[in-house]
Amino acid sequence: MEKNYVEGERYYHAQKRVKEIKAFYEHLTVYILVNPIVIVVNIMTSPGYLWFIWCLMGWGMAIVLHGLKVFSLPPFFNEKWEERKIREILEKENSQKTWE
Repeated sequence: MEKNYVEGERYYHAQKRVKEIKAFYEHLTVYILVNPIVIVVNIMTSPGYLWFIWCLMGWGMAIVLHGLKVFSLPPFFNEKWEERKIREILEKENSQKTWE
C-alpha cells in the first residue's frame, strides 16, 4: 500500500512539473509571436518614439522570472522553501494552541 502511495505522489509531482514547464514554453511562444506585431504597430503609428522597447523589456523580465521559477534556479521561493515555510507555520500554530 505504501509503495503505491509513494508512486502516486511521485507521478503527481512529475505531472505538475510538466504542466509548469509547458506553461512556461507557451508563455515564451506568445512573447515571441506577439512582439513582432507590437514592433510593427509602433513603427507604423509613431516611428518617432519607440515605445515597443518598454513592452519588450517588461514582458521579457516576466519571462525570465517565470523561467527561473519553473526551472528552480532561484534559491528562494522554490518547493523546498514552501515546505519549510509550511512546517514553520504549522509549528507556530501548534505552539500557540498549547498556550491557550
